[in-house]
Amino acid sequence: MTRHYTTPIFASLLLTVFTLFSGCQSPEDKASLVHVGQQVPAFTYTNAEGMEKSVSELKGQVVMVTFFATWCGPCLKELPHIQQDIFEKYQDNPKFTLLVIGREHSKEELAAFKVEKDFSLDFIADPERQVYAKFAKQFIPRNYLIDRDGKIIYSSTGFNEDEFNQLKKILEDQLKS
Repeated sequence: MTRHYTTPIFASLLLTVFTLFSGCQSPEDKASLVHVGQQVPAFTYTNAEGMEKSVSELKGQVVMVTFFATWCGPCLKELPHIQQDIFEKYQDNPKFTLLVIGREHSKEELAAFKVEKDFSLDFIADPERQVYAKFAKQFIPRNYLIDRDGKIIYSSTGFNEDEFNQLKKILEDQLKS
């Protein structure tokens, strides 16, 4: 008599293989509302000088949008890289704008966080998730790179140094042209 057993490990492996080959999306992908190749959704934000701006005003520039929270571990790992490798390198480049958006944070909370963590980059408050809700349902940190025509050319969720290095390379290439 032959018996067939499905161990939990084998069942998990089968599910993983099926998911990979069936085109199913990961939870992060299901939480995304925008994807590479799409136009950036319209949104407004208040800049460091207190002026309300629209993302459409940035057309013609390469734009990086980062969503984070002050309590998020991966965000706290990523932010120093954003400051050192992107903000400090490109802050004076007229072809580039960096929007670092604090999801569910007030302007006052972000100002205190900036001082406490000794950041020089500017943070944009999104206390009601009005901007974030145009991009995703959940999960941070999130990065989007938008080309001069307003098209999303890169997207990532979470922090991984290899992915971050890929982002830096794409950004560098975009700013060369």
